[in-house]
Amino acid sequence: MNNRAAIPEHLRCLYGPAAGATTWDKLASLLDRPRRPAGPGLTERDNLLITYGDQVTTPGAVPLQTLAEFLDQHTADLLTGVHLLPHFPFSSDDGFSVIDYRRVDPALGTWPDVQRLGERRRLMLDAVINHISAQSAWFQAYRRGEAPFTAYFVEADPDADLSAVVRPRALPLLTPVATTRGLRHVWTTFSADQIDLNFRNPAVLLEILNILLFYVANGAQFLRLDAIAYLWKEIGTNCIHRPQTHRIVQLIRAVLDEVAPGVRLITETNVPHTDNIAYFGDGTNEAHLVYNFPLPPLTLHAFRTGNATQLTRWAAGLTWPTPHVTYFNFLASHDGIGLNPARGLLPETEIEALLPGHLVSYKNNPDGTRSPYELNANYLDAIGGHPAAFLGAQAIMLALRGVPGIYFHSLFGSRGWPAGATATGHNRTVNRQKFTRAELERELADPASERYRIFQGYRALLRARAASPAFDPAAPQRIVDAGPAVFAVERTAVTGRHQVLCLHNLAGTLQPIRVATAGRDLLTGQPATAAPLQPYEVRWLAE
Repeated sequence: MNNRAAIPEHLRCLYGPAAGATTWDKLASLLDRPRRPAGPGLTERDNLLITYGDQVTTPGAVPLQTLAEFLDQHTADLLTGVHLLPHFPFSSDDGFSVIDYRRVDPALGTWPDVQRLGERRRLMLDAVINHISAQSAWFQAYRRGEAPFTAYFVEADPDADLSAVVRPRALPLLTPVATTRGLRHVWTTFSADQIDLNFRNPAVLLEILNILLFYVANGAQFLRLDAIAYLWKEIGTNCIHRPQTHRIVQLIRAVLDEVAPGVRLITETNVPHTDNIAYFGDGTNEAHLVYNFPLPPLTLHAFRTGNATQLTRWAAGLTWPTPHVTYFNFLASHDGIGLNPARGLLPETEIEALLPGHLVSYKNNPDGTRSPYELNANYLDAIGGHPAAFLGAQAIMLALRGVPGIYFHSLFGSRGWPAGATATGHNRTVNRQKFTRAELERELADPASERYRIFQGYRALLRARAASPAFDPAAPQRIVDAGPAVFAVERTAVTGRHQVLCLHNLAGTLQPIRVATAGRDLLTGQPATAAPLQPYEVRWLAE
């Protein structure tokens, strides 16, 4: 079935024959536009920097322009993409409580500034479509009883049995709201300021599809579907990963394939691995990329214990349904280090052992208890503050099959910001510090600074990765047993003509090399050697 033919079938399954047909009549007009060329595929050079629009500022200057200039100056030869975190007017959650999907926050710049940021880089924009701000025009119209917005949000009886609903936060699921129609209780998965949209209403789906195509028209080459797992609410179920949610992702994919086949979907589902990779679909009909959520906690655990056993076992079991989809590999982001994806892979006692000394966010369980959901820490701090260990962890992320996602604070060697978390009262702020360009430039120019050393080390890793087609996102990988303290992965180019053996010492002690080595080290240019690996040493040996 071609893309256009699949769309009405998706609508029929979601809304029934009559409403599905009516919705298709309205949606078809959105598709009658010039088809956007597909553009180049992903290669070993590709990566995405995760950053806020005002991550780097200069007094009196437009933040998005300052960010573009800063990245041009320092990363033009390193970064091929940028994930611009929500750049819309917002009311909370550092941008993820969107007031207006179609406007750029005037404090950041304009749509031409966003487009400029994407002129030299592949641009990923956030589609925060599970919920919208309580201050949005949509929700204020709902409160005033104005059509069609009275059907844009999910109402529920507070006496209904909602115990089966999976809760990602230790907060109430329903929020009471005063309206012209009396007190209503609306569904709020994440916070009282983030009101969930009602995708059981086809008008909401049409509105969101129109917005996604607006992002594409403004330069988006990736669309990140934030918190997509919670999209479809159905009382009596767990309200996560519902078949209708997958159907909506398939519908979005079909629409994009029809009008903008070069645009890639990436799903953000901070859940156990099996549920997460279900968003690949059959490898052709859902997400092009899924976040590799177990990677951050498993890598952290490996370095904290000096033991790669669990990381090696998990990595050896990774699968790809087709060569056309891949993982978005990352270690740090604007969020914390998710712990749920480690459950079932690490014993609970070993997950708990990662927590001391750091801020932790919790989630409510159906039985009334709560569990740690997220470790809120800067990754350099979490790994023990050792720059060599930190760069070793980043090397693992870059070596694995997939597209790397690099958080701004990781690339530029930041530490945590506990004063920020105290000031805002939000744990995640610890890893969300912003900088003036002058102070950042000053540290990056100082060879004695930790920030300089980490940035230079990261530059070497990115250059080595870009130099070999063995790191192509479609290039196969084989996990190699090199002993408990060494994580080893062999990458082979799609053509079979290039091969790289990547060795990473997770321990602060010398480790013998237990596998055959040959060729030269991409990081040093030196011939391969069987000499023991130094503490936290990385060798990428190309044949």
